[in-house]
Amino acid sequence: MRVGVLKETKDREMRIALLPSGAQSLVAAGHKVFVEASAGEGSGFGDHMYEEAGAEIVDDPSELIGAVDIVTKVKEPTLSEIDAMREGQALFAFLHLAPEPKLTDRILTHGIIAIGYETVQTDDGTLPLLVPMSEVAGRLSVQIGSHLLQADQGGRGVLLGGVPGVRRGSVVVIGGGIVGTAAVRVAVGFGAEVNVLDVDHRRLASLYDIYRGELGTLYSNAANIERAVLEADLVVGAVLLPGARAPRLVSEALVSRMKPGSVIVDVAVDQGGCVETIRPTSHSNPTYLVDNVLHYGVPNMPGAVPRTSTFALANATFPYLQQLCDLGVDEALNENSVLARGVNCYRSACTHAGVAEALGLPYVERPWLSRS
Repeated sequence: MRVGVLKETKDREMRIALLPSGAQSLVAAGHKVFVEASAGEGSGFGDHMYEEAGAEIVDDPSELIGAVDIVTKVKEPTLSEIDAMREGQALFAFLHLAPEPKLTDRILTHGIIAIGYETVQTDDGTLPLLVPMSEVAGRLSVQIGSHLLQADQGGRGVLLGGVPGVRRGSVVVIGGGIVGTAAVRVAVGFGAEVNVLDVDHRRLASLYDIYRGELGTLYSNAANIERAVLEADLVVGAVLLPGARAPRLVSEALVSRMKPGSVIVDVAVDQGGCVETIRPTSHSNPTYLVDNVLHYGVPNMPGAVPRTSTFALANATFPYLQQLCDLGVDEALNENSVLARGVNCYRSACTHAGVAEALGLPYVERPWLSRS
């Protein structure tokens, strides 16, 4: 198989989908690897490292796409990248298609087999390729939010940990999954007053026990969200559903009543966000104000720490990429139900229920079975 690794195009996105060691393993197994020039430099992997691993460096991304069977990258493709692809080619990347009808339509029109990192799912519901980036994003959400609370950044001038004799800052984390748990870990470490909301009592009980009652655990309903958000200095949106659009849990009316200078970091922004007033921003221009509340909506947060993120992500994705190469795409999907759950689009069919529901598309279940 021929694998192409594209350079990221999002603002200040410097991760890469494949480590030099991964390229070496694929080449040793008889596959060909093509890497777009300078794709790994931002993560500390120069072109020479990929060449030494046996990969070929290609300057033109369209030329690279045309030469390969599988295209891989970190973030969702651009429309021009999709236009360079052909029917039956596989794309392996973060997709987040639920809020992206135009991109989804283009993928379906071109007949691409699009496998989303974020929807690869084990039998017990774990998302093994989303977990490492969720861990990074959750930790960053509080680190970034703490910085934005400084008055020189437009925040209300609150130190999350406080000092003796002064009340600590208040952090509210909406969602107790991987992102939320990572955010709680950092917020508690900062010494903040922390409340986490979730609908899973077992998750709340686990967090309560881990932190020995040092944080508030609230069942997530409208009344508790309202009360917690109005008291918060920092709100972290951490409700992510695999493939589907994030539920909007914090309304624009509620945001308008928050403390002036408070901060919202919505990690679910790439799935539409769980705060009604959130919209995608970029690393170059990460924030904006709504009703005197500072909003941070960068959809590729882990790109701020590309070396850590690249190691964490590429180590998780590589076994699945290798299986796609070793078995071929259709056979790998037939053999590996975990990988198969990650397929969002298969040729001209939408094959993920969450994406289909969000975009009003017909859902087709496992059409690759008919090709086996």
